[in-house]
Amino acid sequence: MTASSRITILGSGTCVPSLKRNPCSFLVQTGKENLLFDCGPGVMRRLLEAGTSIFDISHLFISHFHPDHCGELVSFLFSLKYPSPPPQQRHLTIIAGKGFGAFFEGLKSAYEHWIELPPDRLTVVEMDTGAPDRRAFSSFSVSSMPVAHRPESLAFRITDTAGKVLVYSGDTDVCDSLATIADKADLMICESAFPDDHKVDGHLTPSLAGRIAQTAGVKCLVLTHFYPDCEDADIENQCRSTYNGKLVLAQDLMTFGL
Repeated sequence: MTASSRITILGSGTCVPSLKRNPCSFLVQTGKENLLFDCGPGVMRRLLEAGTSIFDISHLFISHFHPDHCGELVSFLFSLKYPSPPPQQRHLTIIAGKGFGAFFEGLKSAYEHWIELPPDRLTVVEMDTGAPDRRAFSSFSVSSMPVAHRPESLAFRITDTAGKVLVYSGDTDVCDSLATIADKADLMICESAFPDDHKVDGHLTPSLAGRIAQTAGVKCLVLTHFYPDCEDADIENQCRSTYNGKLVLAQDLMTFGL
């Protein structure tokens, strides 16, 4: 990301309804590109609260197909399609794991043409879910690696032309690939779903996320995707038991740069 890049946490929560935390999502604004990571319930409203429109989004990254990470995709595409005339004809690229094409066809079988965009306005990119993968775009590149959650689950590594690196874990349990993709990242946005004493399969805890970030040499770790159990736990101290870099506990609409 460039020096002027801005990251906005759109959601720091989960599938559990909350007035404080939307489902996990964030926005990266770098140069002329607006990158949206995950698209769960409420993300379109959060974008407006952050001063951004869905018509400004150039790239949508989907970490996996659970509803709290892509449940608003149907409404997102429907809303892009039907203002008359559309306020912007910006091309949208959706980037997700292998299997997204079939998943999207299933959505279209239910919603039909209501969520279909013209080919000149939508591109779908499927990343490999069995091995590392990489794509290059005009102002950034993205690398991905499979992580331990769902068969389609990916962690993403965004690198800009200046070499600054942002990593997003998506939902995951402990896995070697997450430390690998996070190697020396300037910033890592990492799930920390439950406190250390409430570990759940398929998710990380603060000390586990911290250990991965410490091993990878991450400069700044942002913990997110907090279930309600986290609200009464000392998440910061649990993470500090394994990580000594800069640490941020995500809150909705928090903004920061690299």
